[in-house]
Amino acid sequence: MTDVAKKKKADRNRSIDPAVLEVLARELPVDTAYDRYLSQQPQCKFGDTGICCRICIQGPCRITPKAPKGVCGATAYTIVARNLVRTVTGGASAHSDHAKHILLTLKALLNGHAPDYSIKSPEKLRAVAERFDIPTDGRTDLEVLADLVQLGLEDFTRMGEGSVKWVEKTVTPGRVQKFQECNVMPTSVFEAIASATAQTHVGMDADPVNLIFKALETSLADYTGMHIGTDMSDVLFGVPQPVYTEANMGVIDPAKVNIAVHGHNPLLSEMIVLAARELEEEAKAAGAAGIQLMGICCTGNEVLMRQGVPPVTNFMSQELPIMTGAIDAMVVDLQCIMPGIQTAAECFHTKIVTTCENVKIPGAHHIDFKEEKALEDAKTVIRIAIDSYKERIGQECIIPEIKNKVVAGFSMEALYDLFSAINPDAPIKVLTDALKSGELRGVVLLCGCNNLKAMHDESHTVIAQELAKNDVFMVSTGCAAGAYAKLGLLSPEAVDKYAGEGLKRFINRLNEANADKLEGKLPLIFHMGSCVDNSRSMNLATAIANDFGVDIPKIPYAASAPEAMSEKAVAIGSWNVTMGLPVHVGVVPPVTGSELVNGVATQIAHDVYGGYFIWETDPHAAAQKLLEALDYRSWKLRVHNQTAERYSAAASTTW
Repeated sequence: MTDVAKKKKADRNRSIDPAVLEVLARELPVDTAYDRYLSQQPQCKFGDTGICCRICIQGPCRITPKAPKGVCGATAYTIVARNLVRTVTGGASAHSDHAKHILLTLKALLNGHAPDYSIKSPEKLRAVAERFDIPTDGRTDLEVLADLVQLGLEDFTRMGEGSVKWVEKTVTPGRVQKFQECNVMPTSVFEAIASATAQTHVGMDADPVNLIFKALETSLADYTGMHIGTDMSDVLFGVPQPVYTEANMGVIDPAKVNIAVHGHNPLLSEMIVLAARELEEEAKAAGAAGIQLMGICCTGNEVLMRQGVPPVTNFMSQELPIMTGAIDAMVVDLQCIMPGIQTAAECFHTKIVTTCENVKIPGAHHIDFKEEKALEDAKTVIRIAIDSYKERIGQECIIPEIKNKVVAGFSMEALYDLFSAINPDAPIKVLTDALKSGELRGVVLLCGCNNLKAMHDESHTVIAQELAKNDVFMVSTGCAAGAYAKLGLLSPEAVDKYAGEGLKRFINRLNEANADKLEGKLPLIFHMGSCVDNSRSMNLATAIANDFGVDIPKIPYAASAPEAMSEKAVAIGSWNVTMGLPVHVGVVPPVTGSELVNGVATQIAHDVYGGYFIWETDPHAAAQKLLEALDYRSWKLRVHNQTAERYSAAASTTW
């Protein structure tokens, strides 16, 4: 083997997941994302730093020392800022599309046009309604739901006066005041997206600061859509509670009809779970031992949290389960679906089934999934998989025998149930008291995608292990949570292996108090759900801040996206900064082409909002920077409180 060939082979194996490496080690009949990443090298540095403008067709214009302005006269800071706004807008559009589908399904339910759906959590329905002062006494669930759906639709479509209620009623009073002072409180989701797109059209806004503020407004529209999506999914499908299962490719069972659900929207996947149960006997009649469901990406997280469906892999390696030869169907809905899955499927017997009118792949089966015939459509998918299984009988399947225990299902309600076993009157104090005493060093949200600019899953894992040994309480969402599931960090065994003494005491205290309620012990990292469920993390941060009596920028809470990849990740990071959190990103987004824009993101944002971005590609260094951010906040909060006590004055509200 030549040196070049050896290097290519080594570079291709950009993962620490042993199941992924086992599949990549084989001679595969088709390329994968790992191969295509290498084929793209070297990638465009103009695009990488954000100084390539393609907004009009006079370009693309690239900023260089010889050409410091685009054809229209736009400088680097304008181009970088406009690109940033459009990236955030893309992310907000994706999340709002998800939430819009949930809202419209609930509207169809109210009108009698979605007979297979029902209100699974009337308790969550009434809790959300009461948050918005919607009357509940003496009213039926459907009457309450009608008002709540109408409010959600208004937050999507409001024009002119007013602002989104899902921000006003879910964050601290200090954040509401800050958003209003800075004129970044959205009027509605659709209005923010439309006006941001207009503002970045050629010949429009050239002021980088004004553009950045628009990006932050749009990111808050993203938060609005995400929170609506989470709340309404809980109402429709139930509030997640702790579940125990397994993860990674070892969950594939060659004796069963194997169906992977992939994407982000639970409207379809919940029906797939129900249909699979009803058609189990049909699968057995075809010669199978039954039906094995498994999840990929955030659809996988949704059915993991509520139904205990095991995750098989996360975003970057989504093609590889097909290459075991044992996946009979992969049914997809929307977002993060690689077109390459169809090419992979054509080399095996797997059927790719698309289900959304705005997510189609040439060559795939398409079912026009409709809420009014949801279960019927889901059964059609199951039967496609059963027929595919019949084609597979007698064929070789090579499945990595790798899987790990998983404990997931930690909604805010589930966390409060755990805390209530210790302090039923004020559950959040179980966490805040541990923060005040120093038993816990802080709280960190671990979230985001996969990105082959980093080693697949490595940065997620290194940062989590470093934070664990330093007594940080960790919550996780999205493909980060998928990495931890596959690699054993969502298990009780990981507590003994990685947790520092303070974190270990805290988790074991919860174990002891909840021993009669849980199927087993608690994990090292608390899985809060899909990407859209990052709103749960902000609810936790808000509860901590309210208990401390301060605004969010003062609490020892941070976020990390070690392998950020998508527009959605940039939108999520932006609203977390706007909410007041330090946000680590392990793959530097395209903003470094402008010192001004980069400086606003990493420094000036702190002065205005209390949050800021930390760009750090080395996961060990990133963990240290996160710990420093937590320690600084704890120290400053302690000093402010001691000063207030000494002088019998109110604590400082600054950060």
